[in-house]
Amino acid sequence: DDQLEETIGEIIKEYDIPMTDRVEILVGKDTRPSSPSLAKSLMDGVLALSGKPIDYGIVTTPQLHYFVACKNTKKEYGEPTEEGYYSKLTGAFKKLRGETYTNGSYKNRLLYDGANGVGAKKIKYFQELLGNSLKIEMFNDAIIGSGKLNYMCGADYVKSQQKFPTGVPVEANVRCCSVDGDADRLIYYYMDENNGFHLMDGDRMATLIASYLKEILEKTGIDLNIGLIQTAYANGASTEYIAKKLQVPVACVSTGVKHLHHKALDFDMGIYFEANGHGTVIFSKNAKNKLKETAKNNSISDDRRIAAETLLNLIDLINETVGDAISDMLLIETILHAKGWDIQQWEAAYTDLPNRLMKVTVQDRNVITTTNAEKVCVTPEGLQEEIDALVAKYKKARSFVRPSGTEDIVRIYAEAATREEVDKLAVEVAKKVHELAGGTGNPPELD
Repeated sequence: DDQLEETIGEIIKEYDIPMTDRVEILVGKDTRPSSPSLAKSLMDGVLALSGKPIDYGIVTTPQLHYFVACKNTKKEYGEPTEEGYYSKLTGAFKKLRGETYTNGSYKNRLLYDGANGVGAKKIKYFQELLGNSLKIEMFNDAIIGSGKLNYMCGADYVKSQQKFPTGVPVEANVRCCSVDGDADRLIYYYMDENNGFHLMDGDRMATLIASYLKEILEKTGIDLNIGLIQTAYANGASTEYIAKKLQVPVACVSTGVKHLHHKALDFDMGIYFEANGHGTVIFSKNAKNKLKETAKNNSISDDRRIAAETLLNLIDLINETVGDAISDMLLIETILHAKGWDIQQWEAAYTDLPNRLMKVTVQDRNVITTTNAEKVCVTPEGLQEEIDALVAKYKKARSFVRPSGTEDIVRIYAEAATREEVDKLAVEVAKKVHELAGGTGNPPELD
């Protein structure tokens, strides 16, 4: 504590911060019990340095990002209020949906798991504003129930447990989605008539979005580059589908949204999603300007102008600042409606390769170093050669290891053509990590 003032002084000096300016600091909080005291401490700190804290109260993390973007662009991005956020997203959604709420196999009904968090609180505004254009049935709302935040529900639970969240009714072939506690991650899923659980994760959402944006872009006749950014955790089947079937360039970066977001800026349309359901689409200024020019150009065909208008509405629907579960949900619903697809048709685009995640506790995680977006292990010496030899034994196989950022654990990812083969591969790689990277306890076994 006694070094705080000196440290702040150094930061002010290093970045040449003009302390005479009274800056606005936007503050939001979620529904956790710790939030009010943390927000109060933050605002006290801002006031102590003569800043101006603006308290937005309880908002989703993506809403706060949206407000900051609006302020920093002098409202070019939108109105920096909750009302501005709701009207921008729902206005764009209604324009895209039109008067026909169902289309082909698509039905305008969605079961929504709010994870007993802020996403449950805020979806109510969307329910009211969207009306019958999208019938959202909400579950896991701690405000009216006694549910605990993220407990046996929410996007992380559904993704990791591969099963329905508590509180959401199981109806065969009905589209369901879950958000996480602060509403920046989204996962879709359904149960088939044989009680088989089907997960539609970030990879699935990214491929659906990429295919639709490419389709509309081609109709505009505008030359823009589109790219999809993944991490090494993306399923190999999705990467192959994107690169070969959709013919959209794929870039692979290190794990973490900051790496994905940064790489997406290299494209006119950069689509990025982590497998956990956190992601968005970023559009360059060049793309926006060309689309606006095309939408206003009366000397071209109506089809080209309408396609440009559709893309401009999609831009308004998407929260470009950060992964936003509610914005992403409205985007997915828009695309499924436009294609006339139910969730089974969406899933049928490609078949995921079976995959397995494991972890090995080690004495020191720093013995593992990686390169090439974490896909290749550099140290300890000889481990990558062992992994390559194990992978070569199986069909369509792939495996990589990476150290945890916070604890002495090495994470192992494996995929292969069959469930049996991927289980064997994951354990074999885990054993090699245990042997060569200073594993603690007993070597991993096949369960």
